[in-house]
Amino acid sequence: MNNIKKSNILVCITGSIAAYKSVDLVRLFKKNGHEVQVVMTESAREFITPLTLQAISGHKVHQSLLDIDAELAMGHIELAKWADVIVIAPCSAETIARLSLGRANDLLGAIILASKAKKFIAPAMNTNMWSNPVTKKNIFYLSSNDMNIIGPAKGDQACGDVGYGRMSEPEEIYESVQVTLNQSLNGKKIIVTAGPTREQIDPVRFISNNSSGKMGFAMAEAAASSGAEVFLITGPVSLTCSDLIKRIDVKTANDMYEESLKLMHSADIFIGCAAVADFKSVEISHQKIKKSFENHFDIRLEKNIDIISSLAEQFPAKTFMGFCAETERVEEYAKEKLISKGLDLIVANDVSKSDIGFDSDFNEVNVYTKEEKKYFQKSTKSLLAIKLINLLGPDSQSIH
Repeated sequence: MNNIKKSNILVCITGSIAAYKSVDLVRLFKKNGHEVQVVMTESAREFITPLTLQAISGHKVHQSLLDIDAELAMGHIELAKWADVIVIAPCSAETIARLSLGRANDLLGAIILASKAKKFIAPAMNTNMWSNPVTKKNIFYLSSNDMNIIGPAKGDQACGDVGYGRMSEPEEIYESVQVTLNQSLNGKKIIVTAGPTREQIDPVRFISNNSSGKMGFAMAEAAASSGAEVFLITGPVSLTCSDLIKRIDVKTANDMYEESLKLMHSADIFIGCAAVADFKSVEISHQKIKKSFENHFDIRLEKNIDIISSLAEQFPAKTFMGFCAETERVEEYAKEKLISKGLDLIVANDVSKSDIGFDSDFNEVNVYTKEEKKYFQKSTKSLLAIKLINLLGPDSQSIH
């Protein structure tokens, strides 16, 4: 992203084995022109030394609410006013609990209560601690009170467990903060489709596609963080989204098309990330079909409407980003769809790779326009979504 807004960023580090990653986070902010100061809790200093952060940030590290020299000038208030952005990374379960209670008997808590800065936390803890209902309640409360939550990621943990709870990587934290600061899509109205659709055969059976909806939801969150008004039209999934997003739940391809069509007249951008069923049953049985046949049963299918192609034809002045999941000849098929569907850009991934796509938290894609191809290496879907949304911003080359 070329048009980077420079800010005063306060990085707060709490007690977690992931504290070492904060060095790279501070370096990223500094490298991109931001002014950075660091706050460390007492437990954070058990994992990493203040001297390291002082060397990277170029400022004395703030460690105590009862620092006599600093508090002569009401240091915690000065820091609260100085910061445009506060990033707590890593943010331990203990810190999350304290923040949700409004505790202010340490430097970090006092700064959070006193500051009007944009606030971000990157949780880091054991997977069972993360999934505990108390933690979930605290996170919900903080996110409902203007605290932006980044992650956590899923993977191996220091304790040997595997699951959600790992702190997001520094690059993802940096990009999440940056996209919120830049607000590159402010004033834009964006429609995102996500998840699978279902086409009933009878009351208990249906035709669908293998899609978790994770990529579409990540695109919606990234677009909302960029300042856009986002409408997320999703098929049946178990995912949740932030309050910034206007969610519309649908079931069939026709439902998704009708809801999209209602919104397209006032929309600027359409992102078709849903895995829409290509076919539907010609006849739907109102009763469960019994296994009275011997060896086989015939179902007559007909094509569903091609949602993104139809909308692109009706609204040629809008911007359309499509997604395609292929198992072979990925570039060839992607380029064909880019032209035949009338898209401005298409995001293609190879779902024959078991470690990306579908239910995975990771993806690796190529983006095609009529003029160029861009490769995005394997990363979390959240980070990838931010990078893809950046392609739609005003500082990117024209894609329409």
